[in-house]
Amino acid sequence: MDQREIRFPCDDGFSMRGILTLPDGPEPRPGLLLIYEVFGLNEEMKRVAREFAEAGYVVLIPDLFHRGPKFLCVARAIRSIIKQRGRPLEDLDAARRYLASRPEVSAERLGVVGFCMGGGFAIVLAMRGHYKAVAPFYGEVPEDLPSACPTVASFGGRDEPLRDAPARLRRSLDKLGVPADIKVYEDAGHSFYTRTEGAILQKIGPLLPMHAGYHEPSALDAKERVLTFFREHLDGGV
Repeated sequence: MDQREIRFPCDDGFSMRGILTLPDGPEPRPGLLLIYEVFGLNEEMKRVAREFAEAGYVVLIPDLFHRGPKFLCVARAIRSIIKQRGRPLEDLDAARRYLASRPEVSAERLGVVGFCMGGGFAIVLAMRGHYKAVAPFYGEVPEDLPSACPTVASFGGRDEPLRDAPARLRRSLDKLGVPADIKVYEDAGHSFYTRTEGAILQKIGPLLPMHAGYHEPSALDAKERVLTFFREHLDGGV
């Protein structure tokens, strides 16, 4: 496996940083855009990228916070998810084009995995017609999706701010007739898939209304669900 820092061009000429993870084995492979949570491009996100690469995917993490002060980038990202337009989405489209251009990648087999903020982006990207499958983790869900691609979504039952999100997503996908696997892990809260860095965050997270914190049984089950779903809808059963 090869994990390296790269740069890719955005449509305004900006050179954005990213982390590319290449699996061992024959090429070309399906490609995944991995969109991180609000903590940014940290070692945990790199670890998650390696997990998906071990399953056979070329994984690109675009660093959406590379454009300036983090607090401004976070605000811009949240606004872009809500409005479903804006510079962060344009940057994600540039990341998709870069990923598709890599010789190691099968350009017709692209998917998205997103966590928290990234989960919101994954749901928005599912509407855009460029991906075979998306896997949002505890992302915000719009009231109505006009279109979507096959979606495997995971939520924590103790995540109070997103309590209605799974049902909202299920209604839209059922209406569209899109293949979906939506699961709520009743014993888990927000950010159950990732191991939050920092002792203070680990202590405070479970006390918040979202009950944030790593929950291993839920994380392991969600990983297997996502990989099974991707094998069917992204890999074409390969």
